[in-house]
Amino acid sequence: MYRSHVLVCGGTGCSSSNSQLIIDEMEKEIEAAGLTEEVKVVKTGCFGLCALGPIMIIYPEGSFYSEVKPSDAHEIVQEHLLKGRIVKRLLYQETVQEGNNVKSLNETNFYAKQHRVALRNCGVINPENIDEYIAVDGYAALGKVLTEMTPQQVIDTVLASGLRGRGGAGFPTGRKWSFAAVNEADQKYVCCNADEGDPGAFMDRSILEGDPHVVLEAMAIAGYAIGASQGYIYVRAEYPIAVHRLQIAIKQAREYGLLGKDIFGTGFNFDIDLRLGAGAFVCGEETALMTSIEGHRGEPRPRPPFPALKGLFQKPTILNNVETYANVPQIILKGADWFASMGTEKSKGTKVFALGGKINNTGLVEVPMGTTLREIIEEIGGGIPNGKKFKAAQTGGPSGGCIPAEHLDVPIDYDNLIAIGSMMGSGGLIVMDEDTCMVDIAKFFLEFTVDESCGKCTPCRVGTKRMYEILDKITRGQATMEDLDKLEELCYYVKNNALCGLGQTAPNPILSTLRYFRDEYIAHIKDKTCPAGVCKHLMKYTIDPDKCKGCTLCARNCPVGAISGTVKKPHVIDNSKCIKCGACMEKCRFGAISKK
Repeated sequence: MYRSHVLVCGGTGCSSSNSQLIIDEMEKEIEAAGLTEEVKVVKTGCFGLCALGPIMIIYPEGSFYSEVKPSDAHEIVQEHLLKGRIVKRLLYQETVQEGNNVKSLNETNFYAKQHRVALRNCGVINPENIDEYIAVDGYAALGKVLTEMTPQQVIDTVLASGLRGRGGAGFPTGRKWSFAAVNEADQKYVCCNADEGDPGAFMDRSILEGDPHVVLEAMAIAGYAIGASQGYIYVRAEYPIAVHRLQIAIKQAREYGLLGKDIFGTGFNFDIDLRLGAGAFVCGEETALMTSIEGHRGEPRPRPPFPALKGLFQKPTILNNVETYANVPQIILKGADWFASMGTEKSKGTKVFALGGKINNTGLVEVPMGTTLREIIEEIGGGIPNGKKFKAAQTGGPSGGCIPAEHLDVPIDYDNLIAIGSMMGSGGLIVMDEDTCMVDIAKFFLEFTVDESCGKCTPCRVGTKRMYEILDKITRGQATMEDLDKLEELCYYVKNNALCGLGQTAPNPILSTLRYFRDEYIAHIKDKTCPAGVCKHLMKYTIDPDKCKGCTLCARNCPVGAISGTVKKPHVIDNSKCIKCGACMEKCRFGAISKK
């Protein structure tokens, strides 16, 4: 029995900031202080506040240390663990209180409105130790369904909970399972989409890194519900920590008899294998993912037939993403009513968002469906840095759309986001401030889609390329209003004719920015200016003669000699030579240079 537990984040974010070195140093210092029998260091998953990593929490005090360095280990052990004096300089500042006390993490702005269901074990247990998962009711749900419930009762429970797919489309999970259950076949499959290709999204990765067994347990439950004996997790090879921990978890589950033959002595057989993806965005689409598992090039197939009838290897198959599965064991243990009590009428439960962009608290948040964008950005996210104004938020990645400030108070759920021109997607939430050009943002996402198109259908292969070319013309100041009309027409053509979800949703970033920020498109076309000062070809740097002191610093740092002038006299910029690198503005000490 240990008197203190030192939890250190071992997720990708903190690992990239040398959290393993901190663990090594802590263990060395603990041994040197003779505390090996009293203090245990635990490598956990993501705590959520990624911007403050590496993160360490020491219990029972609940001290939340942020931006910890290996060199801090000696002081933490000597002061906190030996003498009981919390090292206040390392505390997350919002938790600091008078005296020797610290505020509970759950009382801070970042965590107060969160409700962790899918992330409940991340940052709590060692993901590489199956015993720790079992200690927090792990595999109890699997035991319950195999010994107390029929397959139909499992499906009915998931249906009654209102759980919808967290991968983007939001299809009711129980209904998908029921479709596969009624189709007779000698073999059925359960697949997990852990490909997660949206830029800025890392929800599934964090669950796999912090709680891999929850996915294995949920897939086994799904296998029992539909009559499948084999599962596959399709995970991108760019997630090495997630892959490693999944491999450990599968090995441990097999050793404990929780995967394989005759699970819990009930005669139920179910096993899981990994398949690594090469990072193709299109393989997030269910039929393309299954085609890739089969060993072929990842391209979508026409539907119908749907995977519930003919999926992997032409057998009945269900596919859900990581976050969807992470909710299932808790629904089984706590009941459908418990899950349905959270969220909105048509969107039950919670949703995990990867909060990034122009926001103070970047990281992972899990909130009940129906939480407003304002609550997430201003309260949980801590607002926009440097006093800038909020301009828009992109949800759903390349498949989603931009939500403007006028919709900050719209409750976030599947239907509301679609109504305002966006979509839930897998949960990426990119915040943009007043310095963001919305035409440039649309161009960024289209460039991504062009690169990721599999090329199987003409509307996506050619249409996305043509849309990108028009956007490029607009950002260069070479487009006409006829081009804008053509762009909009092309968006609807691609949306209505592409084969799969990637192509059908590719125009969303354009359509949503046209809907809410059309004036920016018009400014680029008619006025040949970028209101945000982002598009280089439309940018002009000018020197205010009243502020310029003639120090020559700007001229000396201009790489192309575009600035001329004499000492102690106002300088001028030749915009025909200027390459818009911004070096002059960066070096000016008097604020005399501006861009517009």
